Amino acid sequence: MASSKTMQLHFLLVPLMSQSHLIPFTHMAKLLASQGTSITIVLTPLNASRFNNFIDEAKASNLKIKFHLIPFPCFQAGLPEGCENIDTLPSFEYQPRFFHASNMLQDPLEKWLSQIETLPSCIISDICLPWTASIASKFNIPRVIFHIISCFTLLCSHNIAISKVHESVTSMTKTFVVPDLPHRIEFTKSQLPEAMRSQDSKGWEDTIDQFKASEILAQGILINSFEELEMLYVKGYEKVVKKVWCIGPLSLHDNKASIYDDESECFNFLATKKPCSVIYACFGSLSRLSVSQSKELALGLEASNHAFIWVIGKKDFSEELEKWLVDEKYEDRNKEKGIIIRGWAPQVKILSHPNIGAFLTHCGWNSTLEAVAAGVPMITWPMFAEQFYNEKFIVHVLNIGVRVGVEVVVDNMEGEKVLVKKEDVKNSIENVMEQGGEGEHRRKRAKELKEMAHKAVQEGGSSNTNCKLFIHQIMGQIHNN
Repeated sequence: MASSKTMQLHFLLVPLMSQSHLIPFTHMAKLLASQGTSITIVLTPLNASRFNNFIDEAKASNLKIKFHLIPFPCFQAGLPEGCENIDTLPSFEYQPRFFHASNMLQDPLEKWLSQIETLPSCIISDICLPWTASIASKFNIPRVIFHIISCFTLLCSHNIAISKVHESVTSMTKTFVVPDLPHRIEFTKSQLPEAMRSQDSKGWEDTIDQFKASEILAQGILINSFEELEMLYVKGYEKVVKKVWCIGPLSLHDNKASIYDDESECFNFLATKKPCSVIYACFGSLSRLSVSQSKELALGLEASNHAFIWVIGKKDFSEELEKWLVDEKYEDRNKEKGIIIRGWAPQVKILSHPNIGAFLTHCGWNSTLEAVAAGVPMITWPMFAEQFYNEKFIVHVLNIGVRVGVEVVVDNMEGEKVLVKKEDVKNSIENVMEQGGEGEHRRKRAKELKEMAHKAVQEGGSSNTNCKLFIHQIMGQIHNN
């Protein structure tokens, strides 16, 4: 039961308006509120409308969570009306304008804070919003950063940037070893995020420098991970910042993840399959495959000896792809073997189903952690941002993944080239589903990590304890001021 002091704490959460950020932020809000604190999440109107059910669930659970809405300045930043989330941008070229609009939220948030009677006890800010450091300083509010990526990625990125080891590599395809890591991790320049690999990325470099400066000013960082998953990397990154609290996997605070009584086609299909037999293929809300690449994926799934669920995201949807699926009678000829979900899919719930055997993924960190928490091995198909870091972690550190074979970042989040052939898809599926040998080892390892993940968030577990230690620290600062 929460103490009266804890119930006085009020956390202000300030996320980047991107689905991959908003989902873990809302899960974190639920976690903190369950400890007796009150939570306000800063959102824009269209983003808030996506989470109406979340607020209803919070009220039903007597959790003190509310939204503070700020209009998103689309027009002022040169964005089309309604582009309040990264996944609504017409193309990659609009990203700088989106970040400019995000920075313009500072003034209205400051104005609101200057008008309210009682200031928040702590600001929990997205790393992508460095201006929150100025607000925290102006109002004398403690501030921490919330990272939606792993300590492995943070430490790899930090060590590459500090050592500049990549700058001495002349070829985009020549490997280099990241220095001062617990494991031997190799990259090529072609696998690095744009800010590191491009000579014309000065704007991105300046932005990253702002993020890092803002992080150092924070009183610590919260991570959507758990200590048992990457202990050596947690300890390594603790040497870079003031304090690290791993409080994940936050997806395990989704109450509905273990309920399978859904009558939808997806779960009816899953119910007809054997345990650990189905491939789930999904590439997140921002990844984009060309039509020709989607065809290769479709044919590779069909050529494998395993049932599948394939999610075609809204960014991959096109009339040309639909026409091909109809002309080929793809769904008809695979109606016993696989199904296609168009648009959103209940990923946590699907991954948690006992009949899922492997996850073909773009290696976003949310998806990676969801698979870990579900005990599901992965087929890795990274595309951009930090996804190649996650692939290295999944395959070479955790030993629960098989590479599909991608070697280069997909520029502009648009898969114009065919980087993965149907044979690559088929072979990687057969490898991850191998009976005995390495396949059996990966499945055993995935189950061990699942047990660790669930234990971490339970009473007395590492993430549960870290959450309480974080709250206790903020409570101590409030009472010492």
